[in-house]
Amino acid sequence: MSENTPDLDAAARDIVRAGQRLDARGWVPATAGNISRRLPDGRIAITRSGCHKGFLSEQDVITVDLAGQPHDPANRPSAETLLHCQIYRLLPDVGAVLHGHSVASTVLSMIEASPRILLSDYEVQKVFAGQDTHEATVPVPLFPNDQDIARLAREVEPHVADMPAGYIIRGHGVYVWGRDMGMALARLEGLEFLLACELEKRKLKA
Repeated sequence: MSENTPDLDAAARDIVRAGQRLDARGWVPATAGNISRRLPDGRIAITRSGCHKGFLSEQDVITVDLAGQPHDPANRPSAETLLHCQIYRLLPDVGAVLHGHSVASTVLSMIEASPRILLSDYEVQKVFAGQDTHEATVPVPLFPNDQDIARLAREVEPHVADMPAGYIIRGHGVYVWGRDMGMALARLEGLEFLLACELEKRKLKA
């Protein structure tokens, strides 16, 4: 199968624009983060390992299968590609996945002792699937950071279907997804806003 197709070209443009947007907000410092999109033929378009997301070109987007293996052996996907593929495999309606490393998600996940951050009474939480009122509590699960991505994926897998706001790897960053890139970006922006609010509230209480 040829890797270059009109669908891949369109996905690459989406990913480049998303990278610029995340970079402008300080959520993907240095070469941190990953951005992916599902293609109609089942391939996953994802950022190549080691690329700064604010300076992506379309050539920095490669394709992998649902096991995270590149279609072109010369391409090197990030080790975290497996976490993207896990979401696509378990949630067939998902079309885009975003992984960022904001200050708020990093700090809060390191100081929160419980296994989740609870978001309550925020109007913005209605951006997440199944949320239609601020009078609710949205849990954001926290998972221990692990350099063994396959082991981390096994830890995350039982919870994927019940994480409307995505999840956070402690001291690392967030994973958020949506039916398309626009929805994934909206959910990431919503989550990052709420995490920033939580961080500010904790500062005021200190």
